Amino acid sequence: MLKTDDQAHAARTMWNLLHAWWQMMPKEKRTLAHADAAIRQAREDIDFLAVLPAQAAQAVLKTYFRAWKNCWEGRADAPNFKGRFRTAMSVDIPQGRDLNITRVHRRWGMVNIPKVGRVRFRWSKDLPVGKRAGAENRITGARLIKDALGWHIAFRVQTLQVKPDPHQGPDVGIDVGVTVPIALSDGETYEHDAWLTGKEKAKLLHLEQRAAQRKQHRKPGERTSRRLHRTYDQIAGLRAKAKRRALDWQHQTTTVIARTYGTVVVEALSITNMVKSAKGTVEEPGKNVVRKSGLNRSISGEAWGRSVTMLAYKTARFGGTLNKVPAPNTSRRCSACGFITPGSRESQAVFVCRSPDCGWSGNADHNAARNILHLYRMGLALVPAAGRAVVRRAKRVKPAAAR
Repeated sequence: MLKTDDQAHAARTMWNLLHAWWQMMPKEKRTLAHADAAIRQAREDIDFLAVLPAQAAQAVLKTYFRAWKNCWEGRADAPNFKGRFRTAMSVDIPQGRDLNITRVHRRWGMVNIPKVGRVRFRWSKDLPVGKRAGAENRITGARLIKDALGWHIAFRVQTLQVKPDPHQGPDVGIDVGVTVPIALSDGETYEHDAWLTGKEKAKLLHLEQRAAQRKQHRKPGERTSRRLHRTYDQIAGLRAKAKRRALDWQHQTTTVIARTYGTVVVEALSITNMVKSAKGTVEEPGKNVVRKSGLNRSISGEAWGRSVTMLAYKTARFGGTLNKVPAPNTSRRCSACGFITPGSRESQAVFVCRSPDCGWSGNADHNAARNILHLYRMGLALVPAAGRAVVRRAKRVKPAAAR
């Protein structure tokens, strides 16, 4: 896939040239027509940009202008230059008719990549090709993305979906954690094994130690050796494998929950604040810094925010709803009597109410999930601001349209 690598580098270079052109041009010249003329001239003057198909170059131009529009409307920061090593390599194929997708057999298919040729890909989901394609169900384009495990292709499919009927399933509260990833209010739990096996963990540790040793022998300002780059690639490959397994587990689990329950209630967690470092300052150093950093890694590894995002669109797809409730004290309050009594949380897994009139005992995670569901039934679900959408708007920028 060396040709695909060249196209990805050319697309990144095209983005950087556009950004440099944007900073150089006066405001009245920053138009789509002028930018289109500039990239056409760049493709004639710079030889290696010719490996990028013209349609892919136009896609880079549209993406760049979309990035500025998102910035002006307050949805994102201003676009910047793309570095060689910190940017994901990708190539866009905006026209679906150029793909010419055929299915070889049950597991593999073939697709045409412009200026690359016929490429085999893993057939992981049914695609509207051949007789299955129509005006309302067709492939409109694709995107090639490279990670530590190699190149992947994502197809854009335009399809007509019927509005689902309201889900008639029961309500459920969900408590997320580190030891028990997902606990439901009806007593169900969803757990997973470690994302890497014992041998893979040992190999990862060995590679990290080898990279640290080779980095120590490198002089300041000296170029990174090929051996060290190869070690970094092996480390990235193992971490990408763990992330892929985590994504697969999250997709399967959230799909089961969205199909089973009509109303799903979760906590409105501020994960960014939860994973802040406890290092402190020189004047006031933090306590239990190593333990807190390990907890932060565990929280980030569970990716609670990604699970909630998946539940949001999957519940809507099946006709259900997703609601968020305030998070404070859901794990400290007794779900039977509703009181918060100090010392009730005996351990990570055991909750025993210390209230003299109650004495309820049970699993601490299920107790928290029941409290989450109770907050929703009491009408304490968080709702967005009414009347208009609240967005972050850049200073001294006139909105494109009245909201």
